[in-house]
Amino acid sequence: MDQRFDPDALRTFAEEILTRAGVPAEPAHAVATGLVEGDVYGHVTHGLALLGGYVEEIENGTMATDGRPDVVADAGAAVTWDARRLPGVWTTMLAVDEAVARAGRHGVGAVAIRRSHHIACLAAFLEAPARAGNVVLIFSSDPSGAHVAPFGGTTPLYTPDPIAAGIPADPDPILIDVSMSITTAGMVGKLKAAGERFPHKWLLGPDGEPTDDPNVLDGGGSILPLGGLEYGHKGFGLGLLVEALTQGLAGYGRAEGPSEWGAGVLVLAFAPARFAGAEAFRRQTTWLAKAARAAPPRDPAKPVRLPGQLALARKRAAAVDGVPLSPAIVATLAGLAAKYGAPLPEAKEL
Repeated sequence: MDQRFDPDALRTFAEEILTRAGVPAEPAHAVATGLVEGDVYGHVTHGLALLGGYVEEIENGTMATDGRPDVVADAGAAVTWDARRLPGVWTTMLAVDEAVARAGRHGVGAVAIRRSHHIACLAAFLEAPARAGNVVLIFSSDPSGAHVAPFGGTTPLYTPDPIAAGIPADPDPILIDVSMSITTAGMVGKLKAAGERFPHKWLLGPDGEPTDDPNVLDGGGSILPLGGLEYGHKGFGLGLLVEALTQGLAGYGRAEGPSEWGAGVLVLAFAPARFAGAEAFRRQTTWLAKAARAAPPRDPAKPVRLPGQLALARKRAAAVDGVPLSPAIVATLAGLAAKYGAPLPEAKEL
């Protein structure tokens, strides 16, 4: 049964673990904040479930801890960084801030990142800049991983390659976080650990036959592109776009054959004030959001929900009732607490 914890207490705990593992204060705070935000939003495979893996990478020296990203190229509105395998959640937060600042000057700002470590939940980077009136898009891929087969193929080629966007609107921003595969590698791992199967045949075995068994990825199977067997050409095309925008623009990726867990990242920011105006932008997006919510639902019990609406509702609930964590995640955190001498927060009484 899930246990609930105060979000602030979890952030403090995760930050303490990372600090004791050797991460400096600024990136430790950023990573802890990003991971807890993933759980707060309900992205449980990309929240504190990753903390143990991150600490192991630090201990192994495959996640760097010292210094800041190096500038590879700077062209005013666009800049390229070499993150040098520093904590990806932190370097992506820095990239969002940098892209927003450049958008304020040029209308558009772009930061491409090579050799980033894993960047966790993309939606966690979006809410704050969107509430401040900025449009932010994030693209991510992992050139060391191969889980998704190209449409019509059976051999894994690329990763789920998510696209995320934060769009200012009233009363809340629209928060989009969508993988270009029909499911994610994180969900595959979660179901494998639980001994469960997918609700539909979203995977391919090495023989090319569709299956719901997550274990096929261990034997050369693959995840179907977004759109599945019938319309996966759409997800495949979008996956190629993400690969090009991340690894292509950053100048580092599959062609180099990296083997370490990481990411290629592109952050784009738009300042509506530099286009037709911030109020004009918000007027259009708010009208669209209101019209979508007002659309007659197919099922009266399930009204139309905008992207991010459920995540933000979960966040508000978590501030009162706590963040739900599964027994497996709690056990991992308890192990880290014992190893590093940082007490795990008490579960909330409901």
